[in-house]
Amino acid sequence: MSIIENRKAHHDFFIEERFEAGIVLEGWEVKAIRAGRANIKESYVIVHGGELFIFGMHITALASASTHVKTDPVRTRKLLLHGKEIARLIGKVERAGFTMIALDLHYVRGRVKVEIGLAKGKKQYDKREDEKKRDWEREKARLMRKEHNSP
Repeated sequence: MSIIENRKAHHDFFIEERFEAGIVLEGWEVKAIRAGRANIKESYVIVHGGELFIFGMHITALASASTHVKTDPVRTRKLLLHGKEIARLIGKVERAGFTMIALDLHYVRGRVKVEIGLAKGKKQYDKREDEKKRDWEREKARLMRKEHNSP
């Protein structure tokens, strides 16, 4: 069940591979995510010391959050993957020039997971080409409906 999706990612990047990772969260963060107060639009994943961390993921604390807990909405959060997957991702990022971005946040058996994508950036002309294709598909569907409905 998807919580939030990063739609901007597909516009700005070519997604080569997808990985599902666990994410280390605090209690107030889980409650806020369940209330739909998360944003992954500007988030990206980096490698530090053989581990993966997500930067720029914004989780707004609920008004009912505990007063003694100091909340940091954009703190760096650790991602949990198998060692082989981490090694593979590190190799791709360092050698092939890929970047890792958060694609969506979802639940798996009650746990919050993040789907990260191994991506390459799109150039401006790639974005325009995608937009032209999308417009043509929309126009084609409209023409087919019009042709199908007319006697």
